[in-house]
Amino acid sequence: MLKIRLSRTGKTRQPSFSILVQEHTSPVKGKFIEELGSYHPVTSKKDFKVNIDRIKYWISVGAKPSDTMAVLLKKHGMEGMDQYIEPRNRKRKKKGEQPVASAAVASAASNVSPSPAPQPQTTPQEAPKA
Repeated sequence: MLKIRLSRTGKTRQPSFSILVQEHTSPVKGKFIEELGSYHPVTSKKDFKVNIDRIKYWISVGAKPSDTMAVLLKKHGMEGMDQYIEPRNRKRKKKGEQPVASAAVASAASNVSPSPAPQPQTTPQEAPKA
């Protein structure tokens, strides 16, 4: 499956990104099929240069933009990017908290009456010697 995604280039604290079409299994800085543009978020205008015709072509062939790429394309006026954007209302689970699905299972299990806990066996203690 082909992905349209960002590949970071540039120096430390001066990020710039290349917009690439790659196989989804290839590393981000690995082989790519075609470079479609660039994105420089540090500049005052947040310079975003992209070949829209080629992006439309690759999407028609079956390439899917990454979530970040879809958000950038939607922000710059490209139609139909909502289907590629993941929902943003997902909450991170806190340490020691159960996930939502297992919390429902746990509440269902708590409705079942628990069996009495076995009593620990006591051993008779010796009488103290006088």
